[in-house]
Amino acid sequence: MEEYAYVLDYLPQGRTEDKVYKKTPLMIVVGEVEFKLLEVIPKSNVVVAVGERIYIGKSPEMREKVLSVKRRIAYRELTNAAMNELPYVLENIIKENEARFVGFFNDAQPINARLHSLELLPGLGNKTMWNIVDERKKKLFDSFGELTERVKTVHNPLRMISGRIVEELEDRSEKHKLFVAK
Repeated sequence: MEEYAYVLDYLPQGRTEDKVYKKTPLMIVVGEVEFKLLEVIPKSNVVVAVGERIYIGKSPEMREKVLSVKRRIAYRELTNAAMNELPYVLENIIKENEARFVGFFNDAQPINARLHSLELLPGLGNKTMWNIVDERKKKLFDSFGELTERVKTVHNPLRMISGRIVEELEDRSEKHKLFVAK
């Protein structure tokens, strides 16, 4: 269960395709830890901003802006605005939790004899994967800055991780989930 989420889109009139008389306002959010895509019903007269971090956990007294979590949604159910906002929000989440994602580069292991989990990141091939593995044997990485400094072929690890998360969200049949909850 996600505790916090980031707002991707706010629909004050609800979804246009909903076939009900009185439409409920909705927020489309992405979870902070497992990157679940959710529809959330806001409390009445609440002001929310796209990109804002909100509490969606089980404790009702901590839910300042959320009445309830309606349902989990698939990537294809996102609005165009939410799809456009998703990479930026993901990059913000990754920046805020840099140690967790630098840890991925430090701890990533082979999936099988022919594939390493690092190779699943967009733009990261076999040669770069071996450079990362060799460098982390010398000393673990402390930050993305250090990673890009020591491994010259890694230019933007933040965007690599964000791109991988989007790929995992787009394709529910993705066999190897590195970041998104199944």
